[in-house]
Order: sequence, then structure tokens, then C-alpha cells
Amino acid sequence: MRGLIKTISLFFAVAAATPVFAQATAVGQYRDWGTYSYQSNNGKVCYVMSVPKQKEPSSLDHGDIFFFVSQKPGQNIAYEPQFIASYDFQANSKVTVSVGGRNFSMFTQGKSAWLENAAEEPQLVTAMKSGSDMKVAAVSGRGNSTNYTFSLLGLTAALDSIASCK
Repeated sequence: MRGLIKTISLFFAVAAATPVFAQATAVGQYRDWGTYSYQSNNGKVCYVMSVPKQKEPSSLDHGDIFFFVSQKPGQNIAYEPQFIASYDFQANSKVTVSVGGRNFSMFTQGKSAWLENAAEEPQLVTAMKSGSDMKVAAVSGRGNSTNYTFSLLGLTAALDSIASCK
């Protein structure tokens, strides 16, 4: 029951934060990662999503923070990581994702961040699957350094559940 409540609350938080996900359907919950799908103009989109277990500094109101990995078969995109904040990132800033001793750099646009080098997407996803947690560091538009810790428990099962997204 607790997992279902968490899934529903995550779904509504995403829907409120990102209009494109307002039509998403919650599919399942795998420990700390929920799975969702929706129909876009380019076909079905499936994604896994989680929220941070820890937000720093604790003195700031971070709002809703999400990390996604999306499958977009109609766009020929497989396992695309994305970080979404409730605030705009500092112009021209980078987001750093750290998993298992590896760092990955993301470029920012508005409230979203994607890997600078798309060829590293499979490497980040592999690192996430084998890790226990993931750290994300960003700089807000106001110049505040922010840090988030995401649990990776359930990620592999969640990704496996969207592998056949069509």
C-alpha cells in the first residue's frame, strides 16, 4: 500500500511539474523507482523515475526534483537519462552525476539536464544498475549549489519492465 501511495504521489507531482507527463499512466513500482508510460505524437514513451532521498543544503526549498530514464521507440531513443528540477539551472552550468566513482556531465536547459555526450548514456545506465546510490550536483539560477542523493534500489527491475516499450 505504501508503494502504491508513493507511486500515485510521484505521478501527480510529475504531472504538476511537467505538463507533458500529465497524461502519463503509472505502470508499476520497483522499490524506489516508478514506471510510467504515455502516448506522444511520435508514439509510446515509457520511463522510470525516482525522487532524491536527500536534498542539500537542507535550508533551501528545492521543490520537486526528479531523475528519469526514458524509452522512446518512435524516436529511436533507448534509455535516455534526464534530470529535472523545479527551478531553472544557472545559465551555461553543468550538472554532474556521480555513480560508483564515475562522473558524467550533463548540459542544462531551463529546468532540465541531459548528458553532454549521448554516447555515454549506456555507460551511465550500466553504472546506475550496478550502483546503490547516485549523487547529482547542480547550480540553480540564483547561484545556489545543490546536491541530491538518489537510491538506485529497484532501478534494474524498473528498466527491465520498460524494455519492451512499443
